Amino acid sequence: MMQGSSYSMRDTFGKLLAELGEKNKDIVVITADVGDSTRAMYFREKFPDRYFNVGISEQDMINFAAGLSAVGFKPLIVNFSMFVMRAWEQIRNSVARMNLDVKILVTHAGYSDSGDGSSHQSLEDIALMRVLPNMKVIVPADPDDIKRSLPVVIQELRGPLYYRMGREYSPSITTGVDYDFKLGKAYVLRDGDDVAIMGAGVVLWDALKAAEELEKIGISAAVINLFSIKPIDEDTIEYYARKTGRVVTIEEHSIYGGIGSAVAEVLAKRYPTKMRFIGATTFGRSARSQRDLLDYYGINYKSVISAALELVK
Repeated sequence: MMQGSSYSMRDTFGKLLAELGEKNKDIVVITADVGDSTRAMYFREKFPDRYFNVGISEQDMINFAAGLSAVGFKPLIVNFSMFVMRAWEQIRNSVARMNLDVKILVTHAGYSDSGDGSSHQSLEDIALMRVLPNMKVIVPADPDDIKRSLPVVIQELRGPLYYRMGREYSPSITTGVDYDFKLGKAYVLRDGDDVAIMGAGVVLWDALKAAEELEKIGISAAVINLFSIKPIDEDTIEYYARKTGRVVTIEEHSIYGGIGSAVAEVLAKRYPTKMRFIGATTFGRSARSQRDLLDYYGINYKSVISAALELVK
């Protein structure tokens, strides 16, 4: 299994966004002075009259998008994940509370803005977004997942939605895997009987790597891509909890309120199961790469292996 990838999350996203703009004339893109960094510039180059840069004014960005939605446009907010959190109150009151069709498409999530340090690293956003009524939360694993899901998100789904991507680091996870994106559906990347590893985003590479290593010592691990965090696939989560009796979650996000918490909520009511949680417990720091940070904080395949062995023994 290769870790490298020849194309980035944000480049794949930006180019696909421009293509979708050709198919739907109601799409407008709104950003807060980060069009180049997020690759919204590809849309701007094709459709300058449907692209709005509000400046460094994220709260205005949200309210502007809400107004455009209310009069029939399809506003797409494109920004850094961390900067969007500045406008959580407006997302709550203007978008989620009014159940408007506003899509919040973010890049640079998790540790992906490695060089700028903890102020730019969003490790709380899934928790903040999934707590909001009406808000849907989607986390693609790699560029191929973006290609599967972004057209569906923009053209078919209605209502508030948070779509979380990284920056450049995008190891090949789902390349060659045959499935279509569906809201509320998880996808089995690898079947197994002894432990279920569940997560979303780029860290699924570590989940698959851990499963490969565990197989060498006779432990059969399933790997589940929880593509849709909200709504979440309760049936698949319960099925693999019953099948294996052990669940490890991994996420590039805080373990408080994130993906592991979402899985635990499902299992608490459906099938209480032994679990281990791998994710962030503190703020990030500056580093040369996203991968360096994942390894530094132990959000990697070695931690998954250790957690699985604890549960199996």
